[in-house]
Amino acid sequence: MISIAAELASMHPQTLRMYERRGLLRPQRSAKNTRLYSHADVDMLRRIQELTELGLNLAGVERVLALESQMTALHRQLDKLQAQLERAAAELRDQVREVERSYRHDLVPASTTAIVRVGRRRR
Repeated sequence: MISIAAELASMHPQTLRMYERRGLLRPQRSAKNTRLYSHADVDMLRRIQELTELGLNLAGVERVLALESQMTALHRQLDKLQAQLERAAAELRDQVREVERSYRHDLVPASTTAIVRVGRRRR
């Protein structure tokens, strides 16, 4: 509930309502429309408080939070792409090994300088 979340974040409940109006926080709602704050919401309140203590106004806090969210999404995308790259590299290594296994080892390449003609010359 809002009073417990406010106490955990060391804030006034009205501050939480203001953050919700600004879109900085979106707590769940009960059937009776009571705000229900999760541990993640309380962590977000603490992050907002940390940023405002650094001197940012709420517009700055909104921007920082948006950039942090974007950075998190980009890290997830990078991890996904890295995993795809590693799978593709492993697949290519397997294909190279398969091609190498298919080589005929009974044939030995000869250099052109080592070829000697044997027999008669045709005219």
